[in-house]
Amino acid sequence: MSRITRAGLATVSTAAAIALLAGCAGPSASTGGAGSGDPVEGGTLTYLEPQTWNTLFPGSAGFYPNGGIVNNITDRLLYQDPETLELEPWIATALPEVNEDATEYTFTLRDDVTYSDGTPLDAENVAKNFDLLGLGDAERKFAVSEQVTNYASSEVVDENTVTFRFSAPAPGFAQATSAINAGLVSNDTLDRSSEEFGPGNATEIIGSGPFVISGEEIGTELNLEAREDYDWAPPSLEHQGRAYLDGIDYIVAAEDSVRVGTVTSGQAQIARTIEAPDEGQFASDGLHLLAAPTNGVNNGLSFRFRDPATSELEVRQALIAGIDRQAIIDTLFSENYELATGALAATALGYVDTSEYYEYDQDRAIELLDAAGWVAGSDGIREKDGVRLSLTFNEALPQPRSREVITLVQEQLKEIGVEVELLPGDQAAQDAARPVPGELQVYHSMVGRADFDVIKSQFYSKNRNALLNGYPDGSVGDQELDDLLLAIASSPTTEGRAEASAAAQQRLAEQAYILPFFEEPQVFGYVDAVQGFHTESIGRPSFYSTWLAQ
Repeated sequence: MSRITRAGLATVSTAAAIALLAGCAGPSASTGGAGSGDPVEGGTLTYLEPQTWNTLFPGSAGFYPNGGIVNNITDRLLYQDPETLELEPWIATALPEVNEDATEYTFTLRDDVTYSDGTPLDAENVAKNFDLLGLGDAERKFAVSEQVTNYASSEVVDENTVTFRFSAPAPGFAQATSAINAGLVSNDTLDRSSEEFGPGNATEIIGSGPFVISGEEIGTELNLEAREDYDWAPPSLEHQGRAYLDGIDYIVAAEDSVRVGTVTSGQAQIARTIEAPDEGQFASDGLHLLAAPTNGVNNGLSFRFRDPATSELEVRQALIAGIDRQAIIDTLFSENYELATGALAATALGYVDTSEYYEYDQDRAIELLDAAGWVAGSDGIREKDGVRLSLTFNEALPQPRSREVITLVQEQLKEIGVEVELLPGDQAAQDAARPVPGELQVYHSMVGRADFDVIKSQFYSKNRNALLNGYPDGSVGDQELDDLLLAIASSPTTEGRAEASAAAQQRLAEQAYILPFFEEPQVFGYVDAVQGFHTESIGRPSFYSTWLAQ
């Protein structure tokens, strides 16, 4: 059995793998204030979030408010360096042994790790974690994790050794074990229903991480405290042992001005989602910004091509040509938001430049709509066969300035005779509308993950299904795209995964299925006293090595 040495590797040559990953390492995801001296223990960090969390089940914790908690209360089998994207041991004592077709992975575990309730983190527990992630549980309302593909079974070889088997190649599994979606939780926690991972139950979610949830006020606040006996951080980290901080108070502060003002006035130490217009306030002495890369599918629009309003290729091409992305970035954002050149960020594994398909050309947009038979009505909005060209977009609440982005898109598309309506509502309303045919013609979103599989997570009909390629009746509109996306997760070599990813990106571009806006960062603002703060590989906060300067 061969050992993997990089994220996403199975049986490829080391040289090819290193070359591919070296080109994907993004900017530094760690930083600190201007203080000096050795780290000190003590103090409680006040951290501001724009939205409240909705589940602490790791497999469903991709929403950033969820992930920012799960990342600090759980450990993972492997650790992914946020700067190099290299995989390293963590709870596993070494990288796994993998067979030639990447259908079998064997991990050897540390023998000194316990959960905060005192129970052991052993092979039996690890198998139970991944059985739930890989197989799901319909009765308890757990879906199969989008990051664990082709999972078949687990085998507990001995107390500290576990083997996972797959029905087809699963080359992304090693990286998946390093993600927060594979955060390990105790046996009792795994016995809970999906609803029992939701608000009101936070203190009962038991991980083995450096922090433990000690208090909760539903919808407004979550409290973490350091675990005194924690001593199993990734071996590559300089910091070992207990977390430096005594605790972290997660406070929900929805208003941008409140988050900014509270940090800049020193009433809180750090906040997530500092919007571009507010970045300048952190240029003052004693304040800092970190724009962490998310290494995944870019912030952008997905056109639901099975909907009658967006089913014509010419219409989708016209929408793309009619939207001035650079004007949107120049108007609403800062230099931390780079114009997208394809479906994926330039730092993402498998990235291909397809920017030629996303050029702004209003005259061409008008010509395309004219040729497709859409004629301007009395109010300027185009009609065809008595139907107005009216499209509903969602407000992507987790994404920066989504409402303002869609408002500018609305103005631009009106100039070519397309009506845009914004779907209002909170996150629950947005989530309810997202998978329903006919509710949204255009979906605004993004997703981060430092692996080839991220594009599958976003567009595959049985994952996030951003294009609504898969309908509730089980039908698929573009089987070719689905096959390419599945191949990314099932090709046993890096070369095969890269080839399938490139082909999928090409199809997304040629069929005018998407319009990527920009490479979305996670932007944090914090005070000088915050030292050693960093994020994991897609921008979620990691507070294990953070300390407060005196």
